[in-house]
Amino acid sequence: MQRPGFDEGSIVLLTLHSPRQKFFGLLRRLNVAGVELRGLPLESLEDLTRQIRAGEHATASTLFFPMNRVEQIELDAPAGELPSLAESFALQAGRPVEDVFDEPNGGEKRK
Repeated sequence: MQRPGFDEGSIVLLTLHSPRQKFFGLLRRLNVAGVELRGLPLESLEDLTRQIRAGEHATASTLFFPMNRVEQIELDAPAGELPSLAESFALQAGRPVEDVFDEPNGGEKRK
């Protein structure tokens, strides 16, 4: 059985230091230089969910963080009975987080 790892396209929670910040998003690249993420600050996730549910334009940013700021990277996964952040997002927004974060035009539905 293959275990999930920090592969391109994984949904992750990134914790940074100096200053301490948390970001949620789609992992685009991970190497010795740093982490490239398509996402947003964790505290903005609820606002993004509401915008998408309301049919408004919403977008994630492509971000790069140098490795010297990275404190921790964790895969977004359910914890016992608690759903993952991605599962909660999909239930509330009506769209998978991968679709929203991977679209160049943000959370708008393609025509």
